[in-house]
Amino acid sequence: MPVVAVGVVVPPQLRTPRPAAWWIVPVTLLVGGVVGGLAWLLLGAGWSAAEATARQGAIQTALAAGAGVGAAVTLMLAFRRQRHQEHAAHVTAYLAERNAALAEQVADNTKHDATERRVTDLYTKAVEQLGHASAAVRLGGLYALERLAQDNPGHRQTIVNVICAYLRMPYTPSEPAPTPDPGQDRKAALRAARRRYQAARAGFPLPAEPAPRQESDDREGELQVRLTAQRILTVHLRDDRPADQRSTLPATPAFWEEMRLDLTGATLIDFELTNGHVTRAGFNKATFTGDAWFDEATFTGDARFDEATFTGHAVFGGATFTGHAFFGRATFTGGAWFIGATFTRDAWFDGVTFTGNTGFVGATFTGDAQFGEATFTGNAGFNKATFTGDARFDGATFTKTPRLGEAVVGDPAAAHLWPDGWRLEVSPDGTGRVVDGADGGSAENA
Repeated sequence: MPVVAVGVVVPPQLRTPRPAAWWIVPVTLLVGGVVGGLAWLLLGAGWSAAEATARQGAIQTALAAGAGVGAAVTLMLAFRRQRHQEHAAHVTAYLAERNAALAEQVADNTKHDATERRVTDLYTKAVEQLGHASAAVRLGGLYALERLAQDNPGHRQTIVNVICAYLRMPYTPSEPAPTPDPGQDRKAALRAARRRYQAARAGFPLPAEPAPRQESDDREGELQVRLTAQRILTVHLRDDRPADQRSTLPATPAFWEEMRLDLTGATLIDFELTNGHVTRAGFNKATFTGDAWFDEATFTGDARFDEATFTGHAVFGGATFTGHAFFGRATFTGGAWFIGATFTRDAWFDGVTFTGNTGFVGATFTGDAQFGEATFTGNAGFNKATFTGDARFDGATFTKTPRLGEAVVGDPAAAHLWPDGWRLEVSPDGTGRVVDGADGGSAENA
């Protein structure tokens, strides 16, 4: 039996009409026999009066029966004709409905193909604009890509990949212009005038000084292009809904959900991902020039910052790392603030250099917290942090005494290794607290 989709009208299975001779011939023979018998009865001779009366009654009965048979045949023919007409009307309606559905599907496919061709053409032109020598044309390409992604959700990840690829292109930020010194400028102008005067007296006039050469790569324009690319990511990866209402409140139209970032080795200027929501994020070996803002950001997949360099302040306050967080051998030149951050899985800070002040106050480490061989030059605060997995500071260097007061340890029996001067004290409820060690040595739990 064929499988029929729900809601699809299927016509009845019409059998091939059989010839009517199979019942018309017997009826004709029957009627012929009746007529022949009547003729024989009527033409017969030598009847008595009683016989004639009986024969007359039989003839009338036979004629009535023949009339009934004829009426039945007529009724059967009318019923057969009516049934075939109804079936034909049903089949005609079904074919009309199916043809209309097919026409609508063809129209939808044609519209979809036209839309895809249009999107492909616009995408190709926008990508070509990104390679233009003029910064203004590159800006136009970025805005065209942003509009395409906003109007076509299925192409958003591809366009985000293109923007990330542009930011991964080699770039060297321009050095800040020196502070003008009117006195030095006046002296330089006087020296240049004196050289020209002496050369003119000697009969060898100096050629005119060349005009300051404009840098061919238009660094200021490229800076604006890169800041615009970063702004597009910042605006469309921001989810301003409260964290506890994201499953119930609808997202704003500008928010692009479930995006992945690959900014490996990129040079980012004053990068901001406040309230950002991404899946996997790759910032390995990236350079953050200026401050980097990741406060209240959510990383639902792995977040990789291995060997990244933060030249300004790095703010991860209230950030949530649902996957693994990798910061191995990263360098924080300014302050590194992870206040109230949540690490659901392992957090790796092995070999990290913290030059400025560092704050993990109130942070939650559900998985392992690894700070082996890390260097803390400024103040390091882990006050009120929560360590559920292993917490290890083996080989870590602290220029100033770290602060771990009121830090809570979920499993005191785990393989913890605390900084010098701190030890673990088990509470009556079975949890542990990190307290100032009276013996001045490191406390290790194996």
